Amino acid sequence: MGQRRGMHRKGYSALRRHRSSLPGQAYLLTTVCRGRARLFAEPALARVVATAMSAPPPWRDASLLAWVLMPDHWHGLVQLGSRSPLSALMQRAKADASRDAALAFGLRPLWQAGFHERMVRSDVDLRVLARYVVANPIRAGLVTRLADYPGWGCAWGEAALEDPFD
Repeated sequence: MGQRRGMHRKGYSALRRHRSSLPGQAYLLTTVCRGRARLFAEPALARVVATAMSAPPPWRDASLLAWVLMPDHWHGLVQLGSRSPLSALMQRAKADASRDAALAFGLRPLWQAGFHERMVRSDVDLRVLARYVVANPIRAGLVTRLADYPGWGCAWGEAALEDPFD
């Protein structure tokens, strides 16, 4: 058991090893429910967590451009501001969601430790990437139309879903 715990820490450290927080830079983020449990398949809990994760306070001067809450994880597209590093923003967002889930449902812990991030190249159109993020429920077969899925948001609203080549 102790060896397993050590392996977990080693893997978590490896996730953070090359992490950077560049002001103005966009990042794709993913954080996972503890044990990859499908906690957010429960609509009432999903509403509480989606509200907390998409609220302005945890993101400070960063912009949450797009997000989707899947049954067992959360994806986001965030453009950093200048005040807070990426790790602090994710820690705050996850803590706020955990606090609200604990108050409403007595549920703890909510998330696995850490998160995964991928820096977005400067030549990538953020609206196209936002479309990719919010379309996760369609690709996962949860719905056939995004309008039927309650757990998503986008800075460009539903306009982000329109095909720019039409």
